[in-house]
Amino acid sequence: MDLALTGHRALITGSHRGTGEVIARRLAEEGASVVVHGFEQAAADAVAATIPNALGVAGDLLSDDGAARVWQASNEAGAVDILINNYGASGRGEFDKTPAEAWHDMYEHNVLSATRLISLALPQFRNTPWGRIINLGTAGTQRPGAGNPHYYAAKGALVTLTESLARDLAGTAIRVNLVSPGIIHTPEVEAWMRQTAAREGWGEDWADIERQAIATRFPNAAGRFARREEIADLICFLASHRADYIHGQNFFIDGGAA
Repeated sequence: MDLALTGHRALITGSHRGTGEVIARRLAEEGASVVVHGFEQAAADAVAATIPNALGVAGDLLSDDGAARVWQASNEAGAVDILINNYGASGRGEFDKTPAEAWHDMYEHNVLSATRLISLALPQFRNTPWGRIINLGTAGTQRPGAGNPHYYAAKGALVTLTESLARDLAGTAIRVNLVSPGIIHTPEVEAWMRQTAAREGWGEDWADIERQAIATRFPNAAGRFARREEIADLICFLASHRADYIHGQNFFIDGGAA
């Protein structure tokens, strides 16, 4: 399937590493020119140097000035018409042990970092014939755990933000959607599960560890963790002209989690 992304330009926040980097690579493979964002220029440039037709930009999305610098730099070589709000942060906590400052911090990282760029992008997008805004949430907003309530609450705000924005953009050619993954197989998750495996006696083979983790902690019908490439593939589709009739939706990509 040709997603026809050649000629489009995508800014992917937090794409200097992890899932964001994979999203940037997939979009580039589909023909888009991509802007790799990091909080440090060297980190963004290092990834951009390995992706055809990519630019590295740096800026702190936790401030208005930092977000404005990112948006301006992203558009210097061509107008961005795809905004992927991938950047976010998680945090450990319990209801009776999490101070208000930690709740504010989670909202700043997971909501305001996105709204700053959306506010900068909208005037430009409204004056172009086509645009995409894709936010990254979590399946945990539907099934939050008892722990980390401030993280789930912040990501939950992205759900209502996306729905509200979709209504605001009614009648335009701008499409906004939310992608909510379940647990993703990342190096950090694998390291965490290997530590758990050592405590639980699951052995050292990753296939066995993943099977035990799904059976005991993250049950889903697919029987495994999500792969970063699978998240990126869905985002590429939503960023394309093939998704012109998809708007204001929250896509759970969680393997049919129980």
